[in-house]
Formats: sequence, structure tokens, C-alpha cells
Amino acid sequence: MLNFNWLSGVSHETARMVFFGLFIFIGMLILLISNAYAFKGIETERRHWWNNLKLWGLVVLGMLFTVYYIF
Repeated sequence: MLNFNWLSGVSHETARMVFFGLFIFIGMLILLISNAYAFKGIETERRHWWNNLKLWGLVVLGMLFTVYYIF
């Protein structure tokens, strides 16, 4: 059904660098999210650093990056 024979010539290291490059790209997209959107639904006086969705997105992305890098 799906023919991926055209990928057989790509080395393991090249595929790995492309994959990790996508992680870095996603991290940059997370950083572009505005703070107003990241703190949406939380009153201004009740905002704390742990409520920032950008921070949690980067933490989860970092954990996935680490797991994929090790294995």
C-alpha cells in the first residue's frame, strides 16, 4: 500500500537529525505563542509561572526529545 523504498538510501544519522530538527522547529513554534494566549482563562492577579502553557509545552517536548535521543 505505502511504498517507502525511496527512503532506503537515507542514513540513520541523517534521519535522526531531521527528526530532531522537527523537535527544535516545534519548540520554536511553542515560543512564538503569545503570553496572553498561554495564560488564557487565568485572571491577571492569579497568574504564576507554573500556569504558563509555553513552559509546560517545552518541558514535555524536552522529555520526548530526551527519550527519543536515548532510545
